[in-house]
Amino acid sequence: MRQPALETPSPDPAAVLAKAVTRAADHLGLPKVALGRILGLSQATVTRLYQGRYRLDPASKAGELALLLLRLFRSLDSIVGTPEAARAWLEGENLGLGGRPRDLILGPRGLVHVTDYLDAHRARG
Repeated sequence: MRQPALETPSPDPAAVLAKAVTRAADHLGLPKVALGRILGLSQATVTRLYQGRYRLDPASKAGELALLLLRLFRSLDSIVGTPEAARAWLEGENLGLGGRPRDLILGPRGLVHVTDYLDAHRARG
């Protein structure tokens, strides 16, 4: 007799997003305080996010900002290639952006601007 196929549960998108954004923040050298500012979350919520006790609904404001930060991470990683180079790029003054990317991404408008800048540079290469 044939065994029924086991169904693998589909991953929870909110849990996947939470894990991905904390890994990206670590890769980029963003402290928890900065991640909280970027996502608009309290420090306590960011702590729960890192502990896996808080999930990010992709449709929420924080979830949308997390998706944008992941897009920034992917673009920057494809351009510079190493965590060290990504951190150095974020720390450096950027004439094209008019400031340090690390400072600019702390607000939604700056996060969009830096992400669009990186996407445009990635498209050229």
